[in-house]
Amino acid sequence: MHSVEQIQKMPVVAPATGKVIAEIEETPLHEVPLFYQQGRKAFIGWSGLSIAERLQYFKKLKQLMVDEMDEIARIVSEDTGKVLTEAIVADIMPTLDAMDHIIRHASKILSRQKVKTPLLLIGKKSFIEYMPRGVVLVISPWNYPLQLAMVPMLSALAGGNSVILKPSEVTPLVGKCIQDLFKRSGFPAGTVQVAHGGKEVGAAFTEGKPDYIFFTGSVRTGKIIQQQAAKDLIPTTLELGGKDPMIVFSDADLERAAKAAAWGAFTNSGQVCMSAERLYVERPIYGRFLELLKHEVRSLNQGTNEDADVGSMTFPAQKEVVKAQLDEALARGAKLETGLKPSEWKDGMFLPPTIVTQVEQDMKIIQEETFGPLLPVVPFDNEDEAVGLANGTVYGLNASVWTKDKAKARRVASQLVTGAVVINDVIITVANHGLPFGGTKESGIGRYHSEAGLRIFCHEKAIMEDMGLMKSEIQWYPYKGKYPLFLNLFKNYFSEKKNWLAFAKNYLALLKNNK
Repeated sequence: MHSVEQIQKMPVVAPATGKVIAEIEETPLHEVPLFYQQGRKAFIGWSGLSIAERLQYFKKLKQLMVDEMDEIARIVSEDTGKVLTEAIVADIMPTLDAMDHIIRHASKILSRQKVKTPLLLIGKKSFIEYMPRGVVLVISPWNYPLQLAMVPMLSALAGGNSVILKPSEVTPLVGKCIQDLFKRSGFPAGTVQVAHGGKEVGAAFTEGKPDYIFFTGSVRTGKIIQQQAAKDLIPTTLELGGKDPMIVFSDADLERAAKAAAWGAFTNSGQVCMSAERLYVERPIYGRFLELLKHEVRSLNQGTNEDADVGSMTFPAQKEVVKAQLDEALARGAKLETGLKPSEWKDGMFLPPTIVTQVEQDMKIIQEETFGPLLPVVPFDNEDEAVGLANGTVYGLNASVWTKDKAKARRVASQLVTGAVVINDVIITVANHGLPFGGTKESGIGRYHSEAGLRIFCHEKAIMEDMGLMKSEIQWYPYKGKYPLFLNLFKNYFSEKKNWLAFAKNYLALLKNNK
């Protein structure tokens, strides 16, 4: 029997309506060790399966999600406040695409890899094997609660690990949905476990000594997790915040760039780590571009119906972050181009898509992650200034460069200190699972997606084989008479003007000396 304090339930509030739509039982802290015991027990069987056998479960899960796509989209939409189109395009589709990518490529990526062996180690063969780490703890956020939980979970599972997921307490219905999907897909008991609760639950699991931690969330929480992980030398991947710049040059397709800026800034109500959060526009086209952008933003339909463009905010505390940034900017002379002053906001979680001009580089609206529908627009005069402004924050997750000049686009992209750059588009690198995803500076540590995204959840094991036909190796004892032979051998081997005949003679002499 659970005690009263052990059966605490979290109310689930739909952010778009403010209504309580469910209750979810929190995971009692005293059960944390049991989760790890079950995960380690399940790991033995799961890691013993071949990659092909594991992928059979992925195929069942994928088909279940395809069959129930509409139901899943509605759970995501109700739990987050995002519109249905964004739920299916930005949460469900990338998750299914990740499964497709893993099903197609995991066997090749995670199988034993043969690598070259140096000539000096003649007669030997070299390999890399990928060994699962054990129990992987995934702590996922509320903004894309399906995609940003399931992609690292699936990557870890493909490598043979068992997984404990701690989804965000802000969107617990999606966490419950994920739990149900894995269970109904027949994954072996204990292979995937889901723990529900807030910061205390997350801290307890972090302190429970998992074999790997994959965290997506704020810089502040990421630093706390990294400090705890360091005490036990637990490896981590941290996917943290962003303040992504969008740079528009005079020769860009301005109509396309304006549409991209509106979507890149306000999709998911701006609650995207890769949102276009700073817009830098070359001065000659600044005025014209601003008018095009305002036209796009004013045409957006905000609401909850199936045809809506922009939904609500998800997390009430984030609304206060947006308010603080906008208040500071307006107090220092910034100008509202669209949207309302915070004092004019209505009750509830819908914030108007807001464009702000006349801002300074040191304002919070430029320097701090917003995670809301707020876009500052700043003019620049030349390429060097644009690069300097773009690099002028502690973040470096994504960026976009807009120009018809391919050489300039690539030149600027190469100078940006960021994990990814998109040319003449926004955000979309995360949708290509063949590309690594992750940040620089305070935007995170490590990469996932691509080959690296599967291999980070495994130990890389170096293996060398020798047939054992020689009784001794040339570098073994005794050393008598070997130094001059090695000296000549290495001089001929490493010299830019190689003397292969002399090399062979010295090698044969060493073999003879070794008998």
